[in-house]
Amino acid sequence: MPDVDLTGRTAVVTGGVRGVGAGVSRALLDAGADVVAVARRAPEALPEAGGRRARFASLDVRDATAAAAFCAGLPRLDILVNNAGGTPFLPAADGDARTHAKIIELNLIAPLIMARAARDRMLATAGGGSIIMIGSVSGTRPSPGTAAYGAAKAGLASLAASLAVEWAPDVRVNTLTLGMVRTERSHLHYGDEDGVAAVARTVPLGRLADPGEVGAACAFLASGLAGYVSGASLLLHGGGERPAFLDAATVNSEENP
Repeated sequence: MPDVDLTGRTAVVTGGVRGVGAGVSRALLDAGADVVAVARRAPEALPEAGGRRARFASLDVRDATAAAAFCAGLPRLDILVNNAGGTPFLPAADGDARTHAKIIELNLIAPLIMARAARDRMLATAGGGSIIMIGSVSGTRPSPGTAAYGAAKAGLASLAASLAVEWAPDVRVNTLTLGMVRTERSHLHYGDEDGVAAVARTVPLGRLADPGEVGAACAFLASGLAGYVSGASLLLHGGGERPAFLDAATVNSEENP
């Protein structure tokens, strides 16, 4: 099996300076790509790997005009990883409507804006391009407390599948559907180390994903090894979640197979 080789390709990673995005930037650098890490504010340090460092570009990915100008100004563009996103914990009946709308804007509308801008630049690049949407299991199951986010991520997977048909054969579009990933901000979601460990025990593989593993999957999807993969949703969730009814059931499986 050949190694993933992205030498000579240019990749844009939105939200690519910290957390999952930094892991993606490092993996693409390690595979040989030139990486532009996009965020609104410059980080203290940029992702590095393979003796090279990502470049930084300040951009509000919700601004269609700015996104179009940014992509048009790149010497070439082969890979877009739509990673920027996120949500606070906010039950659907709480907060104001605008806050929920902004969550959907960041997690669904912004990836569409970036994908459209990237496609125009990719069509001028020999070999076309690859767009990877960073999705979430929140879009495949109920997402109480983050309903707008879950709805946006469900829409993101649908968007990717549609774009894969509309933009074929020049641009491949796929979704990487994430479960829980351990980052420097995990404590905000899961608490202290005991909390993280307790959450990890709910995952069949017994741990949270590492950002580097997300990056490795992105590098694969962007490479020639995935040249016939488009319109797909790749689950990266450690086996998913154990159904709650299995722990609640009182049926004796030996007597009632």
